[in-house]
Amino acid sequence: MDTRGARVVMVAAIASGQGKTTVTAALARRFRRRGQTVRVLKCGPDFIDPMLLERASGAPVHSLDLWMVGPEPCRRRLAAAAADADVVLIEGVMGLYDGKPSAADLAREFGIPVLAVIDAGAMAQTAGALVLGLRDYGPVQLAGVVANRVGSEGHARMVAESLRGIPLLGTLPKQARRLPERHLGLVLPDEVGDIDAVLDALADELQFDDAAWAAMLPRSFDASLLQPEPVPRLLAEKTVAIARDAAFCFLYPANLDTLRALGAQLTFFSPLADQPVPDGADAVYLPGGYPELHGETLAHARHWQASIRAAHAAGRPILAECGGMMAVAESITDLEGHAWPMAGLLPGKVKMQARLAGLGAQGMPTAGGELRGHTFHYSRLETQATVAAHALKHPSGAEGEALYRAGSLTASYFHAFFASNPAAAAGLLLGAQA
Repeated sequence: MDTRGARVVMVAAIASGQGKTTVTAALARRFRRRGQTVRVLKCGPDFIDPMLLERASGAPVHSLDLWMVGPEPCRRRLAAAAADADVVLIEGVMGLYDGKPSAADLAREFGIPVLAVIDAGAMAQTAGALVLGLRDYGPVQLAGVVANRVGSEGHARMVAESLRGIPLLGTLPKQARRLPERHLGLVLPDEVGDIDAVLDALADELQFDDAAWAAMLPRSFDASLLQPEPVPRLLAEKTVAIARDAAFCFLYPANLDTLRALGAQLTFFSPLADQPVPDGADAVYLPGGYPELHGETLAHARHWQASIRAAHAAGRPILAECGGMMAVAESITDLEGHAWPMAGLLPGKVKMQARLAGLGAQGMPTAGGELRGHTFHYSRLETQATVAAHALKHPSGAEGEALYRAGSLTASYFHAFFASNPAAAAGLLLGAQA
C-alpha cells in the first residue's frame, strides 16, 4: 500500500551563496499561497535556514542526512512529508556534491530529482555548461533549473537556450532586498520586521513554469514507513526544562520529538526574559543560539542566573550545547571586547572571534553509545576544566569537540541530534557519565 503522493524535488546548486534558500522559500510561499500543503526538509545539519523555511511553508522543517539522521529514518521522514503534503521541497547543503555524504548522495539514495539553482547574474550561455556538469558529474536526475538574479527576458532566453533540452522551470530577478546574514548564517526571521512581506515579494517575483511542474509525477512511499520506530520511554515521568528564545534557538524539531517519544514532559522558559528554570524540572536543556548577541541582557538576568546555579547545586542534570555552554561559562567577550559575566557553572571564559572555530559533522561517545551531530561556532572556550571525552570528526575520525563535566553539568560545542541515539540522549538528561 502506498501513501498519498506529492511532487518531491531537491533544490541544490554548485555552491553556497547561489540562492538555494531564497528559491526554496519563494517556491514554498508560492505553492502555499495557492492553497497547496507544503513540507520543506533540509539536507545536512542546520538551524537557521529551517527557521526561515518554516516561516515560508507554515510547517516545521526537519533534517535529512544519510550519516547524522541515517538512511531509514530519512526514508521515514520523506514518507511522512509526502503523505502529508502536495509539495515536498528539500533544500540541499553547500554545493550539490560537497561533503561525505553529499546532497547528491541523498538524492540518488531516494531517487529524488534535483532542481538546480544557478546564479546567472554574471553569465549567460555558460549556464548550460554549468548545469550539464551538475547533472552528469554524479550523475543525478535533473528536474530542471531555476536561474537566480536574471536581468531581463532576453537574458532568461539566453540561459534557456544554453540548457540543451533541460527545462528552465523558473527565474528570479536581482532582488532589491536580500535576506540579511550574520556570522552563523541568515538573520533569524523574527528579527526582520517585515519578513512575510519579503517572502511574499519573492513568491511574486518568481517566474515559474506551472505546466512543466504539473507534468512531474507525484512520488509516493510505502505506507509501512509511516509506522513510528519504537523508542524506550526512558524519560517517563520526567520533566525537561528547555531554554527557548532568541539567544537559545538552535533546536532540531526532531530533538523535541525524541524527548516526547522518550516520555518526557517538556516545559520552556526564556533566560532573555529573566525567567528562572521552571519549578519541578528534573533536567535542564540549554541549546545553542546567539548568546553573544545578548551578552548584556543575559549578564543582568539575575533570576535566570540564580536559578541555573540553584539547579546545578541541587544536582539536577544540565545539558548545555554550544551557545548553552557559553551562557554557563564565567563570561562571554563579544567582538567589541565587552566581557559579560555569565552563570559560571563551567570554569573558563568564552571569547568571540571573526574566524570560524569549528564546523562539521561529529559523533560524541557516551555511555549509551555514539550520539551523532555537528559543530559550528565562531568562539573559543579558554578553560582549565578536565575534558571528559572528545567527539570524533566525520568522516576522518580525527579528534573533535571536547565534552566537559562539572558536577551535574554536561557541556560542549557539540550539537547532538537526539534521534540518532535516543537512549544516549536520555542518558545525558538523566545524568549518566560519558
